[in-house]
Amino acid sequence: MTDTPDPQSESGNARTPEPWEREALRDIALAGLRERRTARRWGIFFKLLGFGYLVFLLLVLIDALPTGKGQAPGPHTALVDLRGMIADETPASADRVVAGLEAAFEDDNTRAVLLRINSPGGSPVQAAYIHDAVQRLREAHPEVPLYAVISDMGASGGYYAAVAADRIYASPASIVGSIGVRMDSFGFTEAMERLGIERRLLTAGEHKGLLDPFQPVDPVEQGHIQRMLDGIHRQFVEAVRAGRGERLKEDPELFTGLVWTGEAALELGLVDGLASVGEVAREVVGEPEVVDFTPRQDLLSRLTRGVGAAVATTLEALEQGRVR
Repeated sequence: MTDTPDPQSESGNARTPEPWEREALRDIALAGLRERRTARRWGIFFKLLGFGYLVFLLLVLIDALPTGKGQAPGPHTALVDLRGMIADETPASADRVVAGLEAAFEDDNTRAVLLRINSPGGSPVQAAYIHDAVQRLREAHPEVPLYAVISDMGASGGYYAAVAADRIYASPASIVGSIGVRMDSFGFTEAMERLGIERRLLTAGEHKGLLDPFQPVDPVEQGHIQRMLDGIHRQFVEAVRAGRGERLKEDPELFTGLVWTGEAALELGLVDGLASVGEVAREVVGEPEVVDFTPRQDLLSRLTRGVGAAVATTLEALEQGRVR
């Protein structure tokens, strides 16, 4: 009798893989997964790189477009912004603001110039440069009025620049004034004594260490600085009185460094009316077409500021726990 082969034994059940085979399969699967992840990451990188390049090209094209002068072929109201801290090499530096004002006055189609101010002040020297330039341009172009329009804030040096204008306008809630001068410093002498730190300062000149925060205040030096601040304050007050004239109301607190709303500033004679840029252009100048003559920052500066703002926003979000 011939034995019949057992189909079960011939085909048999699926063979259980050996341990080394399972390990090899796992390694192959993981390697494929890693390759896919790497490819995806590089894909994202190149997409971002391409997007950044397109954004850069777009900014270059925008930067090449004509701005300010020449945007309106007919009569218009010219606008120049004085925005931010007034200091050298900033968007509110005298060089940039005066350049915009000069371009606005030189345009034959300009019917009036609006200096829009949103500044807490800054360098008294830079503010004085702008103030003097406004006076010079008004004298050179008597047929073109110049109005200052305060938006959020026109304080300290911002108001110093405004008083040279023919008229000053503000919003009812604007912050106006701060006709004063300040100089900030710190004192660490008591902290140094508690920590046992000895200050060693070598100078050539009796007062070369003026306002050193690690030394006690010298009454002689303090008096000198105070006289200097009083002199700058006097110049500020004289500029305000010359610019505003009889429109100023005599108030004992007017030159103390206090600030007021636009409404209160109108009552004190610090401003002439309550209006925005658009309202002044339409209702005072009679030319609703507004052309911006504010000089733009170069492309690199704008990119740097944009990156800095993005980094600051990200850091703030991280600090507040919004980004995980």
